[in-house]
Amino acid sequence: MPHHKQDELSVADARKEVHEASTSASPPPAQEKRGLALINFFSSFLGPKNPLAHPADPRKHTVWLLNNTAYQPVNEETDEIQLCWHAEVVACIFETEGRKDVGNLVAAIADYIGLDGELGGDDEARQRITERVQPFLNQVSPARTVTLQVPISRPAQSHGLGPSDRNGIVSQTVDMGRVGIYDGEVLRPRLQHFGDEAVSMSTTFAAPEGWLVVSDIDDTIKHTKTLDPTGVIRTTFADIPAPISGMPELYRYIHAEFCPAWFYLSASPYNLYPFLHDFLDEHYCPGTLVLRDYSWMDITGLIKSFTEKTQEYKVDRMEKIRRWFPRRRVLCIGDSTQKDPEAYAEMYSRYPDWIHAIIIRKVTDVAHMEEKNEPERFEKAFEYVPSHIWTVFEDPEELYDFVDGLGMEDQAL
Repeated sequence: MPHHKQDELSVADARKEVHEASTSASPPPAQEKRGLALINFFSSFLGPKNPLAHPADPRKHTVWLLNNTAYQPVNEETDEIQLCWHAEVVACIFETEGRKDVGNLVAAIADYIGLDGELGGDDEARQRITERVQPFLNQVSPARTVTLQVPISRPAQSHGLGPSDRNGIVSQTVDMGRVGIYDGEVLRPRLQHFGDEAVSMSTTFAAPEGWLVVSDIDDTIKHTKTLDPTGVIRTTFADIPAPISGMPELYRYIHAEFCPAWFYLSASPYNLYPFLHDFLDEHYCPGTLVLRDYSWMDITGLIKSFTEKTQEYKVDRMEKIRRWFPRRRVLCIGDSTQKDPEAYAEMYSRYPDWIHAIIIRKVTDVAHMEEKNEPERFEKAFEYVPSHIWTVFEDPEELYDFVDGLGMEDQAL
């Protein structure tokens, strides 16, 4: 899960601080808090049986539960479907009283994108920057446990999660057993002791067979300007997020035709989950949002998260999705700014019976895209992918016939 960068302390320095904090007769409050944080950090390396783990406290901790998709495992050797339902649950745990010093970073971002010069100091834009940058500054909380309540029976199922790792993250597969539930049903698990709706999530149940969409976000369905550092910062932190024209309508059409399971696979860092979740909730079909296990401490780091090793990252995440749904037919949708064509082609080469279609948006509203949009680039990427499997488009209106062609598969079965 996310590799959240901690303060740059050597191990020796950290041990010294822990020792001083634990042996001092009456340490100053700040030093005591620092010592406890370091103890929790190092104890988080002990894993699930960590004896120093403690339950998260609703008065002291903020928890995110990320929406997910439940699946019924398939034994690929025997092709046997297990009737129990599993789901990977991801929880991010932060200290509620985290860093409050957002002012300098907000000012730096506003200056970087020329907010003052162009807009004369847009108060609403500054407020958006403040809200979106805060998750990057929150102190993570290692070695914490939580209890998930799943309203799938009466009483609700109870599942212990954690402890959180050194990044404050819990990533754990929950077995909900054999329960009568239908494909596409949605439940709202929540955290015990955190209020009925204060910390909840949506779990969508997806049967082993059917369609599945893997969709990129940035410059595929949302304007991000991935190749322009200033554009990335502006669209990520200051602007009201804007969908690509025609894509919400296309996705609704795909959903109506195939009722697929939706996975939104982005190279954005996980700290942007609330921002991107709200964007998808407003404009697109509900689904599972998969974000990069990467955080940052400066603007350069954020840009890298969008651009470094994106092919390897996306292939790795798609391998996990395939382990959950090996019998579903997959439609991949991406764009030309990064390595979506190459990543999807690589997955096709591995699993040609799994990938049924690949759609790539040719991005023309970002500078310096000439080479990435050359026909030769796509021909090379899809050299070993049959021509009827993939297509490149500029206007979503071009895709409806292609999507209708996919529907012919259902009629042939």
